[in-house]
Amino acid sequence: MLLPSLRTLVSCSCRNAGRGFQQSNRTPHLRQWLVKRSQHSITAEAGANTAPAAATVPNAATNRILGRWLLGCSGLVVGAVVLGGVTRLTESGLSMVDWHLVREMKPPQTRAEWEAEFAKYRQFPEFKIMNHDMTLPEFKFIFYMEWGHRMWGRLVGLAYVLPTIYFWKKGYFNRSMKGRALGLCGFVFFQGLLGWYMVKSGLEEKPESYDVPRVSQYRLSAHLGSALLLYCASLWTGLTLMVEPHKLANTKRLNQLRRFAKGTVGLVFLTALSGAFVAGLDAGLVYNSFPMMGDRWIPDDVLAFSPTLKNFFENPTTVQFDHRVLAISSLTAITGLYMFSRRMMLPRRAKIAISCLTAMAYAQVALGISTLLLYVPTPLAATHQSGSVALLSLAIWVLAELRKVAK
Repeated sequence: MLLPSLRTLVSCSCRNAGRGFQQSNRTPHLRQWLVKRSQHSITAEAGANTAPAAATVPNAATNRILGRWLLGCSGLVVGAVVLGGVTRLTESGLSMVDWHLVREMKPPQTRAEWEAEFAKYRQFPEFKIMNHDMTLPEFKFIFYMEWGHRMWGRLVGLAYVLPTIYFWKKGYFNRSMKGRALGLCGFVFFQGLLGWYMVKSGLEEKPESYDVPRVSQYRLSAHLGSALLLYCASLWTGLTLMVEPHKLANTKRLNQLRRFAKGTVGLVFLTALSGAFVAGLDAGLVYNSFPMMGDRWIPDDVLAFSPTLKNFFENPTTVQFDHRVLAISSLTAITGLYMFSRRMMLPRRAKIAISCLTAMAYAQVALGISTLLLYVPTPLAATHQSGSVALLSLAIWVLAELRKVAK
């Protein structure tokens, strides 16, 4: 009896000892697993708490998004400028004689609606003096040209306003960018009102005038000028958000090049603006020869109006002469900028921008001379007007490449 009892006691003690040994081996692994799990949960909670803060702070990624948005908006503005130029060249701008923000978004559908719209157009000077034999299908063409231009303008407005609201709520704007975005949106609305103010000038009765009905060249240039300012501001802001500035040594020659480039941009802008006076007065049809105007370098009637200042804005001869002078001056300045930059060590991207600007300048002058010699054909004239925007775009690109690094 005693021997079996001892055997049983020893075997139970061995089993208990084995279990204790196994539990002692498992305990460190269990502790390590618990520690790791707590660390992962802490890290996940910290990431969850910091993720919204990172999304609401402007950074390089959000700046690239804003830059792409503004470049897209500037592209839409270019479309509006080109379409507006074609509308002007086809003499379609006065076909819609009233302005409604929403109601005019739907064009006439039935024949009765078209007849009613045509009847309104027949009450105004352009039909009475120029288009008194116009048919309804011809009216539909000029109506759709102006309607398309106005709808494109509304698209531009939506492209600025809706993303601005979204990015503002997401926190993508810093303090400076908030002011810029509000300024751009306000400028879009101003541009729309200025467009209607321009059209109204062509709908007014002018019994004392024997000229063909047309919009005021002053209002036309203001309308174009504000569109170009909107475009330049959008393009510049978009480029500075997307393109990293070069870390260039701030030398005297580089500062001279920067000033030279800024002056060139101003000259290109002024030349484009003078083109609005040429279009508004049909000044491209008065002297269709180059380089001389008729048989003279300076025509006799260049200062025919009194007072003298009036010639620069209302005399078609003077307006064309000024546009020629500004165009040749712009070409000379851009050529000088190119020659000056060749003597400097500049980044490859900056050299490409200056080379593209120079090539576009010569192409634009060639387009202008061809338009003049061929008596302003609509396709060529529209290409010339588009070329002015392309030239201005390249000039702004040059400025963006040469800009200083923000401190």
